[in-house]
Amino acid sequence: MNTNASQVAPFGSWTSPITSAAIVAESVGLDQPAIAGDAIFWIEGRAREQGRSVIVRANTEAPATDLTAAGFNVRTRVHEYGGGAMLISGDTIYFSNYADGRLFRQRGADTPTPLTAEGPMRFADAVLDERRQRLICVREDHSEGVREAVNTLVAIDLADGGQTILQQGCDFYAAPRLSPDGCTLAWLSWDHPNMPWDGTVLWCAEIGPDGTLAPASAIAGGIDDPVFQPTWSPAGELHFISERSGWWNLYRRRGGAAQALCPMAAEFGRPLWVLGISTYGFDGDGRIVCSYAQDGDWHLAILDPESGVLDEIATPFRKISDLKVGTDFVVFIGGAPTLSDAVVRLDLRTRTHHILKRAISLQVDPGYLSVPQAITFPTTGGRDAHAFFYAPANRDFVAPAGAKPPLLVFNHGGPTSAASATLNLSIQFWTSRGFAVVDVNYGGSTGYGRAYRQRLNGNWGVVDVDDALHAARYLVARNAADVRQLAIRGGSAGGYTTLAALTFHDDFKAGASYYGVSDLETLAADSHKFESRYLDSLVGPWPAQQALYVARSPIHFTERLSAPLILFQGMDDKVVPPAQAQVMYDAVRAKGLPVAYIRFEGEAHGFRRAENIRRALEAELYFYGRVFGFVPADVIEPVVIDNLPD
Repeated sequence: MNTNASQVAPFGSWTSPITSAAIVAESVGLDQPAIAGDAIFWIEGRAREQGRSVIVRANTEAPATDLTAAGFNVRTRVHEYGGGAMLISGDTIYFSNYADGRLFRQRGADTPTPLTAEGPMRFADAVLDERRQRLICVREDHSEGVREAVNTLVAIDLADGGQTILQQGCDFYAAPRLSPDGCTLAWLSWDHPNMPWDGTVLWCAEIGPDGTLAPASAIAGGIDDPVFQPTWSPAGELHFISERSGWWNLYRRRGGAAQALCPMAAEFGRPLWVLGISTYGFDGDGRIVCSYAQDGDWHLAILDPESGVLDEIATPFRKISDLKVGTDFVVFIGGAPTLSDAVVRLDLRTRTHHILKRAISLQVDPGYLSVPQAITFPTTGGRDAHAFFYAPANRDFVAPAGAKPPLLVFNHGGPTSAASATLNLSIQFWTSRGFAVVDVNYGGSTGYGRAYRQRLNGNWGVVDVDDALHAARYLVARNAADVRQLAIRGGSAGGYTTLAALTFHDDFKAGASYYGVSDLETLAADSHKFESRYLDSLVGPWPAQQALYVARSPIHFTERLSAPLILFQGMDDKVVPPAQAQVMYDAVRAKGLPVAYIRFEGEAHGFRRAENIRRALEAELYFYGRVFGFVPADVIEPVVIDNLPD
């Protein structure tokens, strides 16, 4: 906090240049970088274009250029979360169009033409089989009358779009990858009740003269070893990431056995929430360029696969994702405490980097930015948990003497995910107005090894909630937050943590749930295929453990709620259906507690449209102002809050 600020004003009421309008107008989502020769491609998600995703091309000599024609939206709904929506081959692009799920082919700047026919199919994670002039990819069949979607690996003929099933029978498939000589295919599969971070199997099969696969051999993995990202070296050796040691480490297949290349207490892999993600690749000299996480921060390095020597490349980035490797350069999505996500090109010879695109074009004076502090705090059972703490920061304001800031406890989704220290204007929106924020990596988060991630197994709604509570108590004990103004917020799984904390504990005085889960039984019964058995590990098998589902569901214990609540919900959400929010709203309203419910038509799981992102931020700020008794400096459309006295 700047003690030389010229104005004294209550926390929460500070004027900030980081407005909701600026956030949505000057920010984009960045995803799935790709390399073709010297050209670099990525996908931009644009809130100002109703959430449309477009392919962009650039290099160090040419500015970024849009390649996706109006009317197209480059996304796939395989597993509902998508990923792997485009494939670049020379000057040809293959992509999934969100509106109809079809694959399209685009040559250069030509108009895209459909490759697959209309129908109930979704496609993702494609690789080009150049020898046979076909794509090999994951297909998800949503034909009517099918109990749940059917996932297969298929070959798609580039001449006529005809589809041939190559592998079927498993519940899920991912990462089909061809050997350099085009003779062998590797892929991943897994079955219910596993999620891909619980256990997957890595398969290999030779490709016959007719293009079909010979009987497959299981190479690695199993029900308790989540293999990630099979990749062939230029010499034709299969590499992969396995968690057999308790950490996602790099291995290769040589002499019929798996060889660990660089054993260490670090995470070279990520949970496969979306398809097509990558953390390593091979440069022109056959070295492995890789990213890995330790203690919540990501690093970039070159690994000599023969000596096992890991040579770290110094960068300013603490988040490195979607790493793709060229002959003598790499591209990735990088972020840092004062740098938002950006498409970064790094020269492997000079080790210098160049930013091709920033997710946020808004230039914010550092005096309005809060730099996160990594904290480790004690939690239940004598264990430690992790978080990033952001103190209020605004160069123009200081709070009245002796005042302590309200605290927002952020809980990430997943719950198998992680918070990072990357500049996030949706956090700085709060800190620049006088809120403290703690972004919790509760037990169950990734980046800290399997044992930490599996703390949540059987304990969802317990461990995550306890860690959120202890993060707040830790900061209160250090006079970093006002115990009377503690709020908790989160989306999806983080929304469930929010609702459970408000229901089963009384530390928090307000909360905001974004498409959060209120009824675990309903989630288990109604969820889409990918997550339909997720709760088996997080809670227990259903319906055998029905009593536990009831005991952990906030909707059954609304009489224990004592704090005001605001709910946000996309009405097209297939992951957490709107009924979950509606039932919670009705129950809290009937109890007489202050409650607000804001519905967004046309939004699914997560908000993509600029006007809705803006409205949600402003409404949440307005809500806290009414509950905690401050007046925001922003001009905000009022929110209808039931049961709140004037």
